[in-house]
Order: sequence, then C-alpha cells, then structure tokens
Amino acid sequence: MSQGRSGGGGGYRAPDPAPRAVPDAGWDAWVAGFKGRAASRGIGQGTIDAAFRGAGFLPEVIEKDRNQTEFKRSLEDYLNIAASDERVSLGRQKYAEYRGTLQAIEQRYGVESQIVAAVWGLESFFGTRRGNVPVVSALSTLAYEGRRAEFFEGQLVAALKILQAGDVSPGAMTGSWAGAMGHTQFIPTSYLAYAVDFNGDGRRDIWSDDPTDALASTAAYLAKSGWTTGLPWGMEVVLPAGFNAGLLGRGKGQSAAEWQGVGVRSAEGRALAGGSIIAGGNGGGAPYFLLTQNFATILRYNNAQNYAIGVGHLSDRLLGRGAVQASFGPDASGMTKADRQELQRLLTAKGFDTGGSDGVMGAKTKAAISAYQASLGVPVTGEPSLELLRRLR
Repeated sequence: MSQGRSGGGGGYRAPDPAPRAVPDAGWDAWVAGFKGRAASRGIGQGTIDAAFRGAGFLPEVIEKDRNQTEFKRSLEDYLNIAASDERVSLGRQKYAEYRGTLQAIEQRYGVESQIVAAVWGLESFFGTRRGNVPVVSALSTLAYEGRRAEFFEGQLVAALKILQAGDVSPGAMTGSWAGAMGHTQFIPTSYLAYAVDFNGDGRRDIWSDDPTDALASTAAYLAKSGWTTGLPWGMEVVLPAGFNAGLLGRGKGQSAAEWQGVGVRSAEGRALAGGSIIAGGNGGGAPYFLLTQNFATILRYNNAQNYAIGVGHLSDRLLGRGAVQASFGPDASGMTKADRQELQRLLTAKGFDTGGSDGVMGAKTKAAISAYQASLGVPVTGEPSLELLRRLR
C-alpha cells in the first residue's frame, strides 16, 4: 500500500500526466525472457499477449523509484496533510454518500466504517487520485531495472494473474508508479490475497468509479490482519504532572486501568483503552497518543507510524471529532505552526504564492521562499526561519 499524497501544502493537487513509454532494447529483451517465466507459472499465452500489447518502458518510473527521499515529515505536518480542511470536508461528504455501503461492509467484516473511509482518504483522496500509470508497464520497467527485481517481477506475475481471472482489462489496470492500484492502493499480491467481490458482479473491481469492492477489500485486509471490533485505534491523552517518561514508547503497553491509575486521561474525555503511549510533539513532548492493538493492525496495511496515526486521526475527524488539542511546539527551526502559517500568508501577499497557509512547508512554499530570497539578493535556501518571518513583517 502507499501513502497518501499532497501538494505544496496539505491539500489536493491535480494528477500528474501519465508517463510516456520510450523504446528500449534492453526492456524488450527482458520482456521476451519474462514471458517464458510467466508461462511456466501458469499464465496463459493469451493473457501474456494482451498484457504486453501496448506496454512499454517508462523511464519516469525509475526516476521516481530512485528519488523516494522526500524529507521526513514531522507528525504535526503529516496530520496537517492527512486531516487538512479540504480532506476532512470531502471525506465527510463521501462518508455520508457511502454510509449504507460502509455500514454493510462493517457488518460483514467487523471493521468500523470510519476506519475504512479514512484509509480511502489517505490512499487516494477519496478516489480522486487512484493513479494513471499502466501497471504492466510500470512493474516490468522496475523488474527490468533491477533494484528490487525479484519483488517487482513477483508483483508483475500477480498482476497477470489478476488479468487472467478477468477482474480488469489490461487497459484499465492503472495505478501508482510502483503498481499500487485502485481506491485503496492494493499492490497485486495483496489484491490476490485480500480483494473481494462485495457487490456480487463477478469481479473484484477496485479500479472503477464505484469504490464498493475496494472499500470492502480494505476491510477484509484489516479483518484478516487481526482487527478487533469495538476497540479504538488510539486517542490523544493528557499525562499528569510528574509522569514517568520511562513508560513512554511503543511496546511499553499498560492496561486501561493501569494508565488510569497513574493519572492518564483522554484529551476528549473518552474511556481509556489498553496500549502504549508515545510522544508526538516536535520536541518529543505533547501531544501524547495512546495506541492500541488496532493501531498495530493499521501498520500491517502501511508500516509507517505517522500513516497509522493519520488514518486513526482522520477517522475521528470523519465522525465530527476535533483536531489534536495540545500544541506540537516549535519545530527544528524554532517556528510554531502559527509562525509558519503567518510566513505563508505574508509570502503570498507579497506575490510569492505558497498555495495556502496550512503551516506545512511543502514544495510550493519552499519554492516561494526561494523566489523571495532571490528577489532580495540573499542566499537562496528555500528554508523557513524566524529571521525570514521578521523580514517579511
């Protein structure tokens, strides 16, 4: 599965153009060899021919694979993106629109509807960014390129099995540059293991505009991964004065009664659950989150702590709950969220568009900072700072 994407700040951006195939003799030779290996693994010749008709080598996919070193976002930035005003607004619309479907899925699989909807929101911005890259071309390009050849060849064989089963046509099998597909971004092997035909039309269709099968497949995945019905993913908590910091950290779980006994309470007044408590603040302090076993189940879908907290927090926002209550504190540059938002507003007012003022220092904000610095004749770093904010004022 793949993480949700964002633009210059935390909002939605239009899809990138689909990558264009270019001639490559090495790829042609690799495909010729692969076809024999695919046939030996039970893929029919008709499926192989149909899958590669029109497929090609995609250099842009290799470029993306080699440049995954996007700076690591703080939890504060990640949640500003995962639960941006735009995502929450659209999510509440979609949650209401598909309430009946989501409730039916919850009844069958025992995974709460808001959790399934939140995964949908993070993976494809509620179906608006499902990916437009031809999956056979992408996976064959990555398998041929060789950095993770065995993994991507396995995904390519799985993709051919999906085509052979008739769940989707080769032309409609599109996804991300790395082969994650549909509303909730299943890689081919996960699709084979967990995808379901919930609407009963004979196909496990995660690609079409109707998200039903994709949402149900996500619920099936989480259910088979150990989801416990009725257990929250976690919650923001408030620690008492003098709390023993040695109790913080994943793997240092306590029961709800034990946490309550040492003075931990829910920030929203909810009943506590058993689990571990982590510090999410920029300096390692507040806000604090109590994470349950269901949080660990979300990690099975995407093994990134920020992602799993993002799913949980977005699911709460879809139910109408509020934003994180405690301040995250200053970031590494000494700026608070309010400082960063002011910086964005002032830059935009001076004609250097940051694409919004959500406090997230994304690519568009950094480009605006660079342009402003260049206009002043000072060293161009593209980095926010309190000094830059003072200059803008």
